[in-house]
Amino acid sequence: MQTPFSTVAEAVARIGEIFPDNGFTFQDDRGKETPYLFTDMERATAARVAGMQALGLTKGDRIGLVIVEPEQFVLTFLAALRCGVIPVPLYPPLSMGNLDAYADRTATILQSAGARVLVASGRLQNLLWSQVDKVDSLERVIVAEDLVGNPDAAVWPEIAPEDLAFLQYTSGSTSDPKGVIVTHANLVANANGILGPHALAMDPLKDIAVSWLPLYHDMGLIGFVISPVLWGINAVFIPTLRFIKKPTSWLDTMHAHRATISFAPNFAYALVARKAKPEQLAAWDLSSIKALGCGAEPINPDTMRAFTEVMHTRCGLPRTAMLPAYGMAEATLAIAFKPLAETMRTTVVDAAAFGERGRVEVRVEGEGDGPVLEHVSCGRWFPEHEVRIRAEDGSWLPEGHEGEICLQGPSVTPGYFENPEATAAAFADGWLRTGDLGYVLDGEVYVTGRIKDLIILNGRNLHPQSIEWIAAHVDGVRKGNVVAFSRPGGASEELVVVCETKLTDPTARAALVQDVKKAIQREQGVVPAEVVVIDAGLLPKTSSGKLQRRKTRQQYLTYGVGHEGSRIAGSSGSTLTVARHMAKGLLSRTKAALRK
Repeated sequence: MQTPFSTVAEAVARIGEIFPDNGFTFQDDRGKETPYLFTDMERATAARVAGMQALGLTKGDRIGLVIVEPEQFVLTFLAALRCGVIPVPLYPPLSMGNLDAYADRTATILQSAGARVLVASGRLQNLLWSQVDKVDSLERVIVAEDLVGNPDAAVWPEIAPEDLAFLQYTSGSTSDPKGVIVTHANLVANANGILGPHALAMDPLKDIAVSWLPLYHDMGLIGFVISPVLWGINAVFIPTLRFIKKPTSWLDTMHAHRATISFAPNFAYALVARKAKPEQLAAWDLSSIKALGCGAEPINPDTMRAFTEVMHTRCGLPRTAMLPAYGMAEATLAIAFKPLAETMRTTVVDAAAFGERGRVEVRVEGEGDGPVLEHVSCGRWFPEHEVRIRAEDGSWLPEGHEGEICLQGPSVTPGYFENPEATAAAFADGWLRTGDLGYVLDGEVYVTGRIKDLIILNGRNLHPQSIEWIAAHVDGVRKGNVVAFSRPGGASEELVVVCETKLTDPTARAALVQDVKKAIQREQGVVPAEVVVIDAGLLPKTSSGKLQRRKTRQQYLTYGVGHEGSRIAGSSGSTLTVARHMAKGLLSRTKAALRK
């Protein structure tokens, strides 16, 4: 089965005719649910199309979206795709204490995109009005709920498969954000890969998706909004903030709706397993789930095994449900999935051979000595796509050798928006250079790290993830909140590890430093030059929650980890920052009103 539609615009208009009983359900912050049939969504998006056109927006214009509520975000986003207006999803401010950096980054993206209008949640509009004075192309900020007109007045331009659907700005975990061009054809190809028989084998009459993932990020947006619309799959949306405040609301919702599919990064599985109470584990029935995907950074096998064991034993989760996956924004989301009917597969390799020669030497349990690495298979790549591994000299490597993962296929972006230099750098002879390190073994993809994150100590290649996972298992270290990188040393590079902890006693922290050093030496045969222990919440992260190694290293080498180059303000400082941005926004709003 494949979607019968060639564009998302066509799917939003007609999917309700094919599956009249299917649709989306949106939770609010308290868990109250509002259902929309696909026929309801057609009418609601038509009203928003009329609202956009009443503002003078036409096909090809760009609009920024900073919308917290899933219902408002999805309806506004899909409306834009229906009339050829190009949405640019942006993350909301993650804290009130860092609004200056947030405002600068948001302005950079809006300027790059040439956005005319910024559509925002009502609670954020006054903070965001100052963008009108900072961004040359930006005309106004409008509340999402106010972007409604007469649906019968909507005008429908022709939308072609090759047309630009939206711009997905990269999260900036390794570089400045760039606008990935995503076409309707890209979206259709990737949705067919994700939901088709070679991957999730979804059935609109049986399957139900549940997601708490941020909708400004490609995993949540393409995986759980666009793909279900193209195929007619039922989906339930949990506000991201609700998941953050109450992680178990994720499994509560899957249990209540008899969900079959969901996705999340590593940290979510560890968090839920830790937060789940015995009475919740006793109440949850997860036997309906056929796929719990895990993607983003290289996948920690211990986290996956621990979650699977608890949820299988206590809640009936099938052992085959854990589904390691590999993807990226430039591939329109997904590249490879583990086979649905199989359990998670890993390969244990000799760490010395892999670090020195980049070659996979499989280590059988109980044989040999010395440190090992365990890599998770992300399965085979989608039909009509191809993955190859590239050496530093540009040649192609055989199976079992690590190099840069390169990709071809209909899901691959045409490039970066109005950025020919970045586009040229990303492609080599028609192949997308992902910047990811990995290898192919038995026809399956293994992701081992990022090229720019690689640590080289005395000629040995070390992936930061392997160091971070060891440190994360030391008692006192916050799991998922460790960063490893190198610093210049006297004779060669030196290893630095930064860990978050909730420990406050100086003696306990000093002991933790030694415990981390011993664990890394024992497992990897290297001794960190320094282990830095910091308070919880201070490691820099991207809008999608990924740790920023380069930024952490930069902070370490300059003004200290956890700082933005200036003294951190307390609650009074945050209040003053908010007030300043509110005042700027009010001034911009007043000037805009006077110009009318």
